[in-house]
Amino acid sequence: MIRRYVFGNPLETEAVLEKPKAERTETLSHLSWDGEALSLHMDGEDIVYGLGENVRGINKRGWIYVSDCADNAHHHEDAHALYGAHNFLLVDGKEPFGLFVDTPAKVTFDVGYTKYDELRISVEDNAFELYVIDVPERGCAERECMECDGAGTGYIERESAGQDISALEQIVREFRGMIGRSYLPPKWAFGVGQSRWSYPTAQDVREVARQYREHHLPLDMIYLDIDYMERYKDFTVDREAFPDFEDLVAELKEQGVRLIPIIDAGVKVEDGYDVYEEGIEHGYFCKDADGKEFVVGVWPGRCHLPDMLDDGARRWFGLKYKTLLDLGIEGFWNDMNEPALFYSEKRLGQFFDKVMEYRSKNLDVKEFFEFQDLTYSVQNNPEDYRSFYHNYHGQRVRHDKVHNLYGYYMTRSAGEAFEELSPEKRLLLFSRASYIGMHRYGGVWTGDNKAWWSHLLMNLKMMPSLNMCGFLYAGADIGGFCADCTRDLLLRWLALGIFLPLLRNHSALGTRRQEPYAFGDTEDFRGILALRYRLLPYLYSEFMKAALTDGMYARPLGFVWTADPIARRVEDELLIGESILIAPVYEQNAAGRIVYLPEEMKLVRFRGAQIAEETVLSAGHHYVEIPLDEVVLFVRKGHILPLAQGGSECVADVDWDELELVHFAGRGARYELYDDDGESRAVELEDRIQWVCL
Repeated sequence: MIRRYVFGNPLETEAVLEKPKAERTETLSHLSWDGEALSLHMDGEDIVYGLGENVRGINKRGWIYVSDCADNAHHHEDAHALYGAHNFLLVDGKEPFGLFVDTPAKVTFDVGYTKYDELRISVEDNAFELYVIDVPERGCAERECMECDGAGTGYIERESAGQDISALEQIVREFRGMIGRSYLPPKWAFGVGQSRWSYPTAQDVREVARQYREHHLPLDMIYLDIDYMERYKDFTVDREAFPDFEDLVAELKEQGVRLIPIIDAGVKVEDGYDVYEEGIEHGYFCKDADGKEFVVGVWPGRCHLPDMLDDGARRWFGLKYKTLLDLGIEGFWNDMNEPALFYSEKRLGQFFDKVMEYRSKNLDVKEFFEFQDLTYSVQNNPEDYRSFYHNYHGQRVRHDKVHNLYGYYMTRSAGEAFEELSPEKRLLLFSRASYIGMHRYGGVWTGDNKAWWSHLLMNLKMMPSLNMCGFLYAGADIGGFCADCTRDLLLRWLALGIFLPLLRNHSALGTRRQEPYAFGDTEDFRGILALRYRLLPYLYSEFMKAALTDGMYARPLGFVWTADPIARRVEDELLIGESILIAPVYEQNAAGRIVYLPEEMKLVRFRGAQIAEETVLSAGHHYVEIPLDEVVLFVRKGHILPLAQGGSECVADVDWDELELVHFAGRGARYELYDDDGESRAVELEDRIQWVCL
């Protein structure tokens, strides 16, 4: 059951597709409202899940989280906001329930920080819609399926199927059904991606592809950062660095590799640049208080921000992607769309005036720190976000009131355009900034992390929270974007990353090169990446089933073993789909780790891409040795893990027909295998399922 309450006069976000009738706030369930904040008393054993992309744990208790999309490269434990605003919480207590605070304004979630037994939610301006989601009264659907025909291992057509799901996942499915189906990427987008800021010439890109193929490292995507553009201008190509761009796109696609360019939010101010001139002519850019185009600094220098919240401007900007689609491009990543502001023109002038005052001073400690704060205040200044305006549903709205929608609506602009420009074929699209609702148009990557072991673990912990909010196609920069990656960190991170939908090695200019071949011997990397392609029939099947049924691809153990007090507290293991549990190593120099199994499972050890060991382990804690060149997973009893044969160097090479079935149960076990052509937009679960039987 979903109840909707309206507080104040909130702006519409279009995150929710089907709204239940609003109820009186006096009948508010579970929570209390004191006129300033929502509050809830929490028992000591209550767990709070959700909030999508955030620091700290799967359980969000004990910290303050702020939904205020931030260009924040400091993903430290003391951060309060990252790039996304994902206002969904799931409270797992005596009566589990979910809640969604729908507002484009800043929201503060005090999840037991001020008082450990109190959840307190405050919304800027007290204008929001609140959705409270209880366990559906109908419970779990029970449906019958066809029996195996007794012919042994093989496939038979699926009629219908169902599986028991916990109250927690039922609540997630109710919420996800309300906000709409998650974005479906093309099948090739589940391959390996290689990225770096930047590969500045066509020759650099060819060299990356050559090294991957020469070392027999699987690869499906090479990402282009800002240097492919002509002086960092959106929808342009630097023809000096990439003179044969169209040929390069076609040449790499023949090798099974797609080029995926970046698109940024800022449009360069430059006479003769068609995107700039069209935006000026039609009034498509954000305005300042005087009605003039607001000037900010981003990669190209002075820029204007397209008014993504204006229907006409959004369609105009989205159709601009056609420029690159016409050159053979089939996917994009949207960046800097919180939006990130290096500076505003007005603030930069004030900064230089103030610097001149400090120049002649003898800076004592107080004045020195003031000077430091001055330099930090130029970028992403809150006052600048209060200095420009949008045309939103016919209203003139100040940006800070709708700040959390900008990245969502930028990706929406592309997603809606792709439905028009590529109506039959799926395209790859993901974004840095996001709000719930954007999950219908694209995925997310989790931004400028670091080559830190703690960020490997953070990658794991973010996945269930993102899934709850509809972001299934998600991942972090493998190896870390900032700082210098080590060989062992990259191997361990890949041992997690091969199980996640978005698998991209991405690093920053000035850091150590972290392509697998940059570390010398590639045998260990080759084995782990090859395993990704063996896993693809299962991973793709589980992803698509989750997307098409509003389910979760990555789940905490507490979502299945709800009565197991240890399972509910596990923060470093995940269920991936229905059949397997993963427990990656995330500490440097560790030769293995302790794994908790809530029930008897089969340990499957891969050395490279080949199975080296299968051992049944009892429920409980086990120390498991995991050398750097190995990946270990655990198959649940009564379940099957279908694997492709080895040898694939791109997704197109994977054979979905001749599968090896790893199982723990023996004859009688069955698995619902989903497959499709990998590119059609029109897909339905019932038409694409086959039973895999033992």
